[in-house]
Amino acid sequence: MNMASHTPLPTSSQVAFHRTELSLILGLYGRMVAAGEWRDYGISCLKDYAVFSVFRRTAENPLYRIEKHPKLRLKQGQYSVIGLNGQVLKRGHDLKAVLRVLERKLIRAVSD
Repeated sequence: MNMASHTPLPTSSQVAFHRTELSLILGLYGRMVAAGEWRDYGISCLKDYAVFSVFRRTAENPLYRIEKHPKLRLKQGQYSVIGLNGQVLKRGHDLKAVLRVLERKLIRAVSD
């Protein structure tokens, strides 16, 4: 008698942005590129968190980092926007609300 082993499926060892999260982020990214503010981005999927980094030029440090820390979802919120100097600009449970801190910069860029 051949008994198949029932091993559990491996759990994901990386945190990633979901399609709906990426849709919100890339929508903002596209508007900022059209305004001439941003030119490049990078996505990192790490063990404990995921990062969407925004660059003015490819060879620079990121202007902003949009981070997802699932372990913080029951505390201060799993989403955060971090500035160039490492300062947390906005943190919360709702990605759309957290991204508004960058939307305000788009409004200023267009009105200049």
